[in-house]
Amino acid sequence: MLRERKLNFLNVLFVTSIMASSIMATKLFSLFGVAMPAGVIAFPITFLVTDVVNEVWGKNEANNTVKLGFIANLMFALLISLARILPPFEFWELQPEFEALLGSVPRITLAGLISYVISQTLDVHIFHKLKVKHDGKRLWIRNNVSTITSQLIDSFTFIFIAFYGTMPLPELIKMAFMQWLVKAVLALLDTPFCYAMVRWSKEG
Repeated sequence: MLRERKLNFLNVLFVTSIMASSIMATKLFSLFGVAMPAGVIAFPITFLVTDVVNEVWGKNEANNTVKLGFIANLMFALLISLARILPPFEFWELQPEFEALLGSVPRITLAGLISYVISQTLDVHIFHKLKVKHDGKRLWIRNNVSTITSQLIDSFTFIFIAFYGTMPLPELIKMAFMQWLVKAVLALLDTPFCYAMVRWSKEG
């Protein structure tokens, strides 16, 4: 029962990180002079969670977490779209601001869904293969290799779908590469957290 509650918590953390990244990605910030979607901060958490679920509960449960995230993100995008098209009340004057903030969410969410399905499925697959290959040892290798590889695919797929046509192509490539680099660094830094979360998940 305790481990089931822990799995539920990880699934909630996974879904929250996905939806937060969809909103955060509408803001671009500057990192060493390169435009970066703020969602780069939240999305790597999802790979950490699937790696922990894969390690403790297995590949099938990790794929189930990925499916839950897909359904939640799709529903989130539909509800945001519904909110945008609802006629504003006559005294409510914030529709332009609401549109400015959330108007690009459907495109970003679509980009996120496509890149998400590809990268998360790849992450779970690589992690499981390395776990079998190393006979359950060397968690740090499969945690980093699966995440860094799948994040490369995710970054370029997401950036090109979400922002193509809004900025020059060289800037897009630079942004995608820099986003992957940030995610790769975060993947390396999250290794101790992966070990800690795996230990926590196995307790009880």
